[in-house]
Amino acid sequence: MNLAEKIIRDHLVDGEARPGEEIGIRIDQSLTQDATGTLVMLELEAIGLDRVRTELSAQYVDHNMLQQDFKNADDHRFLQSACRRFGVWYSPAGNGVSHPVHQERFGAPGKTLLGSDSHTPAAGALGMIAIGAGGLEVALAMAGEPFYFKMPEIWGVKLTGRLPDWVSAKDVVLEMLRRHGVDGGVGRIIEYYGPGLDGLTAMDRHVIANMGTELGATTTVFPADEEARRFLRSQRREEDWRELGPDPGASYDHHEEIDLSGLEPLIALPSSPGNVVPVHQAAGAMVHQTYIGSSANPGYRDFAVAAKMVEGRSVKPWVSFDINPTSRQVLSNLTRDGHLLTLIRAGARIHQTGCNGCIGMGQAPATDTISLRTVPRNFPGRSGTKEDKVHLCSPETAAASALVGVITDPRTLGMDPPDVKEPEEPMIDVELLQPPVSPDEAARTELVKGPNIASLPDLDPLPERIDAPVLLKVGDDISTDEILPAGARVLPFRSNIGKISDFAFDAIDETYADRARAEKETGHVIVGGRNYGQGSSREHAALAPRFLGLRIVIAKSFARIHWQNLVNFGVLPLQFADPSDYDRIEAGDRLAIESIRGRIRQDTKLQASIEGRNRSITLQHQLSGRQIDLLLAGGLINWMKTRLS
Repeated sequence: MNLAEKIIRDHLVDGEARPGEEIGIRIDQSLTQDATGTLVMLELEAIGLDRVRTELSAQYVDHNMLQQDFKNADDHRFLQSACRRFGVWYSPAGNGVSHPVHQERFGAPGKTLLGSDSHTPAAGALGMIAIGAGGLEVALAMAGEPFYFKMPEIWGVKLTGRLPDWVSAKDVVLEMLRRHGVDGGVGRIIEYYGPGLDGLTAMDRHVIANMGTELGATTTVFPADEEARRFLRSQRREEDWRELGPDPGASYDHHEEIDLSGLEPLIALPSSPGNVVPVHQAAGAMVHQTYIGSSANPGYRDFAVAAKMVEGRSVKPWVSFDINPTSRQVLSNLTRDGHLLTLIRAGARIHQTGCNGCIGMGQAPATDTISLRTVPRNFPGRSGTKEDKVHLCSPETAAASALVGVITDPRTLGMDPPDVKEPEEPMIDVELLQPPVSPDEAARTELVKGPNIASLPDLDPLPERIDAPVLLKVGDDISTDEILPAGARVLPFRSNIGKISDFAFDAIDETYADRARAEKETGHVIVGGRNYGQGSSREHAALAPRFLGLRIVIAKSFARIHWQNLVNFGVLPLQFADPSDYDRIEAGDRLAIESIRGRIRQDTKLQASIEGRNRSITLQHQLSGRQIDLLLAGGLINWMKTRLS
């Protein structure tokens, strides 16, 4: 067997692990962050959980750290109280980004991890099956329920050779995106193996596994080899290591090979991670911001390389050189080794340890200027600037461009490449991590709710008949950032569904929320193109439109996490049986579907009539019997309440 099959079969509790079949697996660990974790904790309260039943659950505050008023600070207190109440590790604001901190402190080969963040697959760097999901599914996993999903195909990627000078792990995953685009990994697990792994550190692998999400992959996994052992030893956790890898001659459903020695510096142009070209093709365009950090380049090396490049030099005066340390531990070691001072003297702006500008929490670029970032995504407006020009690149390319003031291939700098290695004896920083309290103390803990924290809305079951208008028609690759924006303007309302719904589809149609409320009694329909709902796992992108009356989304195809999130909140996701029917529906049309509850149980196809146009179209669903039960109940919370009672 390959490695992915081994771990899945070891955790299989329901179904057969055949590609396309729904399976349920046991979850060992869970990860939540504050942009999604507030809903998770409210969901645990709603289903009446006493204490989490995973081996380990951890809650990180890393997204919403701008404290412009009481909202984010109140949510931090709520999360801290919820962690005490439910038996969860708590990582407070300033301790670091969830994914690198989790790898430092809790990652372990062979374990399963479910996270309410789409970049949870970064933990695959240590030989874990780590999957991003909606918060409601994470809440159920924390309650001891299996995680259900369709068994993916396994995509084996053999790595050979060694990375050339000035080429790093970011360029490896950008090469995958250059070849396959943002949906090339849908329905697949990417498993890397081969002799090329010898030149990739555990944090290099974290970079690659993190951005497998941008390919649409279910997750990414690397073997737990001697490098994983070295990393865990450096974190004083060697006892958590065990050797894991594919069997000799293991087979894969798909196969690919990358000769690392043939790669060159790459860059993703606006506004998609899949819009990748060699850096030299984009060279010469003026840059006004370069940004190093985020969960997509979180390691000590990523910052130390930049420091070595700018040592004794200054960035151009028109460039904002933004440094975003990813954990207190990384920041401590950069400080100890002198790299932080080097960056400051070169003109760097040092920000607090967290996601920051990656999620639109500050550091927005100026109008009509290029921002080079080592973050995982450059979806339109995600930076906080509506017409942004965010490019994705390696730390080497970002630092070179800051020095020259234009997009620059680092190979043209005329300097020797920096020789930087991860420290074998790093300073270990665990002081801020707060472990779970005893069950007795947990039982005495009350949830601390500020005035912005509201209980989850009640959602009614799926009706028998829908006769509703198409309020919105959108194109291909619509992201969850476009459905429900992130950033400092919106995310402070993440625990107030009524308020955050005001921002639904704000980037596409500012009238949507008002028009949806006007049709709330009958409900409404949204029509989308291919890969609808790509990007973040935030379930607000499903819950907010559902709160406004969304009953059905019809698309050519769906991104995995958002498709499941729609089901979880009682929205019926349907696909065109004939993709050309997409062109036959317009915004403003009224669709009628009869006998829905019975038909989705009996058949995978439904007929929808377009009123007033004497036309009908065939729609289809890919729902399992379990998912149909969820929909008929009005979503996962209603279903779980019934089950527990």
